[in-house]
Amino acid sequence: MHETTYGYDRRLNGTTLEEARTRVTEALAGEGFGILTEVDVRATLRKKLDLDFRPYVILGACNPMLAHRALQAEPHMGLLLPRNVVIQEADDGVAVSIANPRAMFGLVDNCALEPVVGQADERLRRVLEAPG
Repeated sequence: MHETTYGYDRRLNGTTLEEARTRVTEALAGEGFGILTEVDVRATLRKKLDLDFRPYVILGACNPMLAHRALQAEPHMGLLLPRNVVIQEADDGVAVSIANPRAMFGLVDNCALEPVVGQADERLRRVLEAPG
């Protein structure tokens, strides 16, 4: 797993984007996350701009229990929800990336969020480690 200041990234070799999407969705469900939104960036860019782009999907994942706790602690937390998960074709396989909850929630100065952020971080790291 590779980490940046704003997310985690992992390459899955020997798999297709669709297989990766299925495995990631199952791993998210195992950690209590459902998919609220799905954006097919390739299809959108083709339709709106007539551009070709690599297969690239953004999933908006949400764990209702954690989201509820976060919203109780910080009413405007919805501005940072859901957690984005990106699945895209890369030169060296399929890349799966997840936004780092600590980086996102770090924008909010509210120590009551720390337990929620810690749990979200643990669960999302397990998701990224699961597929493959």
